[in-house]
Amino acid sequence: MEKTHHYATVLTWTGNKGEGTSHYKAYDRDHILSAGGKPEIPGSSDPSFRGNPGRYNPEELLVASLSSCHMLWYLHLCSVNNVVVVDYRDQAEGIMLENSDGSGYFKEVILRPVVTITDEARLQVAQELHHEAHKFCFIANSCNFPVHHQPEFRVATSQPH
Repeated sequence: MEKTHHYATVLTWTGNKGEGTSHYKAYDRDHILSAGGKPEIPGSSDPSFRGNPGRYNPEELLVASLSSCHMLWYLHLCSVNNVVVVDYRDQAEGIMLENSDGSGYFKEVILRPVVTITDEARLQVAQELHHEAHKFCFIANSCNFPVHHQPEFRVATSQPH
């Protein structure tokens, strides 16, 4: 039986400089993303498309969503498989191709998490759980492009008391 979840966001365009969209350079691409009283996310388009480089663009948010979803599933799977993770940092990257008509699509996303665990004996399990996390990630399961994983592992050294 499937369980249905609903998500709602509000996007407010803040880039009207007084002329609306009367011409291509007349407006900013700035906008605010919000959801249910949470902190707002300043958005814009990629600077290649006249966007504000100081704001998040949709492409970055897509890559971040994949990275976040994978991490959350990975940490859950580690917690129920006796793998203690004490640090996790992912430097994810997405590759988007732009067509001559201005349309485009993501070719792939590569997740590169650096994961620190406490027990070297659990390293093999820690590696295998990345594959399991990918199977469960809601966002990755919704994409029509490959999401690759190139994890790196470290073992925490115990600190003297």
